[in-house]
Amino acid sequence: MTKTTNQLTFECETGNYHTFCPISCVSWLYQKIEDSFFLVIGTKTCGYFLQNAMGVMIFAEPRYAMAELEEADISAQLNDYQELKRLCLQIKKDRSPGVIFWIGTCTTEIIKMDLEGIAPKLEAEIGIPIVVARANGLDYAFTQGEDTVLASMAQRCPRKEPKLSISKKQSLIQNSSEHAYNSTNYSIKKAITPLVIFGSLPNTVASQLTFELEKQGIHVRGWLPSSSYSELPLIQEGDYVVGINPFLSRTATTLMRRRKAKLISAPFPIGPDGTRAWIEKICNIFNVQPQGLIEREQSVWKSVESYLDLVRGKSVFFMGDNLLEISLARFLIRCGMIVYEIGVPYMDKRYQAAELALLQKTCQDMNTIIPRIVEKPDNYNQLERIHELKPDLVITGMAYANPLEARGTNTKWSVEFTFSQIHGFVNTQEILQLVTKPLLRNAIFNSPVPILYNTKN
Repeated sequence: MTKTTNQLTFECETGNYHTFCPISCVSWLYQKIEDSFFLVIGTKTCGYFLQNAMGVMIFAEPRYAMAELEEADISAQLNDYQELKRLCLQIKKDRSPGVIFWIGTCTTEIIKMDLEGIAPKLEAEIGIPIVVARANGLDYAFTQGEDTVLASMAQRCPRKEPKLSISKKQSLIQNSSEHAYNSTNYSIKKAITPLVIFGSLPNTVASQLTFELEKQGIHVRGWLPSSSYSELPLIQEGDYVVGINPFLSRTATTLMRRRKAKLISAPFPIGPDGTRAWIEKICNIFNVQPQGLIEREQSVWKSVESYLDLVRGKSVFFMGDNLLEISLARFLIRCGMIVYEIGVPYMDKRYQAAELALLQKTCQDMNTIIPRIVEKPDNYNQLERIHELKPDLVITGMAYANPLEARGTNTKWSVEFTFSQIHGFVNTQEILQLVTKPLLRNAIFNSPVPILYNTKN
């Protein structure tokens, strides 16, 4: 049984990374970076996975492709440089991208393919930036594929401001002044305080978070990644950076060590409680008094009260898949749910320190048990604990969903939280819809009288 304790407890089991393949990050990054082309270098297995994971889009000639390694490649009978040059020249001719990403896989790791050594020479020859990211499933879990890509991009961010003409400088100053005037609805604050946010989000969600910060007078210099590779944000020594996802620890480390940036350790903007804490921490760093956040959070909670009635008192168990587990568990505890266990493939306690502190505080405020946190969980042991605890909902990878459903356990695919918009104040209902859908579905099936409930209200 789960032990009752007043402190967070951490355990590490010997399980492998039972997660979705990290190369799946291509599916959202190629859409985010609009002038990019992703070349995944792997075997037919990688190609089959990409087709299954993103098969709907492949007929539209998307900006990604497979470089399939064959027996001649693996046995070193072919020249890696010439083969990759041939493919990249074809990509340049057909698509003319602003940047080409080489995504390494398990096979390139095993055969020790020197992608980092080849890329600079080929980049100089063909005249297109080539960024190498190793998103193999041997070393990384599902969402850490994005982390490796952003860590590589962070080293490409400009270090100096481009030289501008006098008229351009005057235009920027005027725009900044007008923006400062428009964003001081609550109080007078510093108008230009550079901040770079790292993490890939849809443009609409990124704009919402930018707007929330700029209402407080915090100037967002840019996002990593940006919508265009040519618009990577300027990052200078001493600049502040903040992440929006808990799986970006490698990117954070790169920004601190390589670019000498200052990392703001804050909870992540998932749920109204996390979003408020995220903004408050940023405001605190810049000596800005936050305005209107308590009221904003309360209004969001009030707007989703019908969903809270459905989940309050229910229990949930996280098997671990996408590294969003800590943030989601904290949010669901704030919603009134009981979390028995938080399985997570990888835990960077330094990067998630603020989120862990908020998790503990939330458990104390809600007067509920503090869940055990299990890194690299052994799924066999987890299935035994699920059988013993009998949670109302298990958030799991796809491999265990059907077996658990056959045992009578409600499940939700963790991958759905990755591909849904869950950040910021405005997407709180989206998270709750994902959580309540399996609960409502089985309630309908098990009820003798049909239950009608509109989950879109």
